Amino acid sequence: MNDRLLELYRGVAVHATANLEHQAALELLVLVMLADQDIADEEVELVREISTEWRDDEFAFEEYLRPAIEEARHAIEHDSVEEFLDSIDGRISSRVLRSALFSAAREVAGVDDEVSPEEGSLLSQIAVRFV
Repeated sequence: MNDRLLELYRGVAVHATANLEHQAALELLVLVMLADQDIADEEVELVREISTEWRDDEFAFEEYLRPAIEEARHAIEHDSVEEFLDSIDGRISSRVLRSALFSAAREVAGVDDEVSPEEGSLLSQIAVRFV
C-alpha cells in the first residue's frame, strides 16, 4: 500500500485498515513481552490468544509474530522505544482496539505473576497513550 493511500485511511477505522491496526497492536504486545529480555512460552501463548481474539478473520499469527519481534527488539536495542510507540500509536485509530491495549499489555506483563521494572515503565507509557 503506498504512503498516500495510507494517509487517506489513517484515522478511519474500516476493514481496509484493520490489518495495519492489528499488526501494530501485535507489535505493542510483543514489545511488552520483550521488555524484560525474556520470552516465556506463556507470554507467546497469551499474545497469540489476545491477537486472535481481536481478529474476525483468519489471522496468520505466526506470519506476523517474527517481524513484530524483530521490530520490537530493534527498538529496545537502539533505545528507540518511544519512537516505536509513536509509530504504533499512529497506526491504531480504532477506539475499541485502543481501549483494549492497556489491559492486554498489563495481562502480558503479568502472565508470569511478576511485573519487572522495565515492564512497569513500559506499561506507564502505554497507559498515557492508550487509556
